[in-house]
Amino acid sequence: MTSTIKVLLAEDQSMVREALAALLGLEDDIEVVAQVARGDEVLAAVGAHGVDVALLDIEMPGCTGIEAAARVHREYPAVKLVVLTTFGRPGYLRSAMEAGADAFLVKDAPAAQLAAAVRKVLSGERVIDPTLAAAALAEGANPLTDREREVLRAAADGSTNAELAKALHLSQGTVRNYLSTAIQKLAVRNRAEAVRIAREKGWL
Repeated sequence: MTSTIKVLLAEDQSMVREALAALLGLEDDIEVVAQVARGDEVLAAVGAHGVDVALLDIEMPGCTGIEAAARVHREYPAVKLVVLTTFGRPGYLRSAMEAGADAFLVKDAPAAQLAAAVRKVLSGERVIDPTLAAAALAEGANPLTDREREVLRAAADGSTNAELAKALHLSQGTVRNYLSTAIQKLAVRNRAEAVRIAREKGWL
């Protein structure tokens, strides 16, 4: 008899989470042992429930699914990570893989495909949605450095250079330089456009 695969579901929309849990629950060899609605609850839930595979949505309060994946990968390297997205943003694929994800799928994939992905990652395979993979290859690498991404993320709420400098422990001149470089790299006119473009491509 095959042992049951213990799955954690992390998704902030309760209807989507419950639907995914119900669909996976129909599989004889898969049991959803934990459900969380926040990215910052994932690590504790993985540890508490002896999870084999974690299914993580990208957009969640607390922290993103990609950040949660990185934390789980660091603390529980044996746990397999499946990142789910509704966004066709190719940069997310690269970020997810760098965080240690074993699979990257669109959330509205058929339930059978999702269940198959859970089994495949547990057997050591990597599963990537082919459309997302093609888009990521066509898009190319993220041109922004980690520091430029950090400053852009912080600037997304409209903070002034002085506020950014204080929050990031940098000088205003350094903040201005990072923003200026990011704007040039993305070929846009201002920081708001830079944030929008970087988000659309999944580079933040």
